Amino acid sequence: MIYRFRIILDAEEDIFRDIELESSSTFEDLHNTIIQSFGMSGHEMATFYVTDEEWNQGEAIALTDMFEEPSKLMHQTALHDIFTDDQKTALYVYDFLNMWTFFVTCVEEAESIAGVSYPQLVFSHGVVPDEAPKTFEQSEEVQSDDDQEGWEDESYQDDQWY
Repeated sequence: MIYRFRIILDAEEDIFRDIELESSSTFEDLHNTIIQSFGMSGHEMATFYVTDEEWNQGEAIALTDMFEEPSKLMHQTALHDIFTDDQKTALYVYDFLNMWTFFVTCVEEAESIAGVSYPQLVFSHGVVPDEAPKTFEQSEEVQSDDDQEGWEDESYQDDQWY
């Protein structure tokens, strides 16, 4: 049995990949297929989040054990353990500094085809931008060093701290 996925990059323009993996593949296999099909380096941390139909983030499936609370790990979690008749969606976040965010939808289950090796990229649409489409913006409450008053004041010079 294989799963057919549509992976959509959260961007203004349509950028997506359709991929197929065996249902027994792990989330680490899915992670590797996504980064390869979108041309990512693969050197950054990543996590899947199981979602509901409105894409609300739920349980984490992490690349490594990085959360305080126990979470599932990609290499230990099979796709068929999460994607069921009732569960078809997940978020995939790659590179937590740049927050590349992808919508993952299991669009179909099908029989594997003899002679085809999985995973495979079935369809590619759109060009991936050089920089993540979404980034963290500094809130107004957080000030930059340039906004800090008094730092240029002579009373803060190193030779006056004793």
